[in-house]
Amino acid sequence: MRETNYIATFSIVAHDPEEQAWGVAVASKFLAVGSVVPWARVGAGAVATQAFANTSFGPRGLSMMERGQSAEDVLAGLIAADESRARRQVGLIDRAGGSATYTGEDCKPWAGGYAQSGYAVQGNLLEGPSVLETMAETFERQGGRLPERLHAALLAGDRAGGDKRGRQSAAILVAKAAGGYGNFNDRWIDYRVDNAPNPVKQLGELLRLHIIHNETSPREQQVTLQGEILQKLQILMTERGFYAGDIHGEYDAATRQALAMLVAYENINERTDLDEGRMDQIAFDFLLPDLSGSDYHSSS
Repeated sequence: MRETNYIATFSIVAHDPEEQAWGVAVASKFLAVGSVVPWARVGAGAVATQAFANTSFGPRGLSMMERGQSAEDVLAGLIAADESRARRQVGLIDRAGGSATYTGEDCKPWAGGYAQSGYAVQGNLLEGPSVLETMAETFERQGGRLPERLHAALLAGDRAGGDKRGRQSAAILVAKAAGGYGNFNDRWIDYRVDNAPNPVKQLGELLRLHIIHNETSPREQQVTLQGEILQKLQILMTERGFYAGDIHGEYDAATRQALAMLVAYENINERTDLDEGRMDQIAFDFLLPDLSGSDYHSSS
């Protein structure tokens, strides 16, 4: 089979044992790298297949790890059966967090990978080993949840030089049980930037929007919609054509009806309690970004 598209790229595969999530983040000077490299499945693990990518490594590797094989054993099996193994690069994380990475001797320099407990980083045609070293250090140091840690590591690698040919696309895929929209599937995070001048940065913006539109905050991180806070929203809703009443800062029936239309239009229903007249601070900041950091940041 003729292989022409060389996916020079850098990636990280990782597991979060507390969240029981598995994910991949990847960037490359390659169109739509997210359509080829990242694979993840709950109860199985995650796979990044790149260089002269053998995309069958994704589904085959996940199925083998789902049956209980370790990342190292799966990697050995995949590579042994591949006649073009010298041109392959792959990273795996199994369902227990075991990791493995492989770089064939014919991958274009600089190329290599590091496998540590809970994650593996790999890349080819990079500016140098510092790209992966920086990614590993950042992932270990970064707090928070797996999607944010994966993106932080990818961004660090990008800033360290990344793919020496330049930038084009990036992707992040994270699987978590019932993590998808409406809790109907396991596709928690699945975002791609297929062709852009600064794809890793843009990927971070998509993650930020995901949090705003798909998650909720605890009550202590909410604001009560009254007084000056509500007046600002009433002005916004008037400008947007949802509200035609007085700017009085009172949460009356007309204001509630207008707010229901606004939050539905902006897809922040889950972050708004229409009955109590409360809103997550992050949603309020999204609607009125000019007030971020002001005295309006208070809950009651």
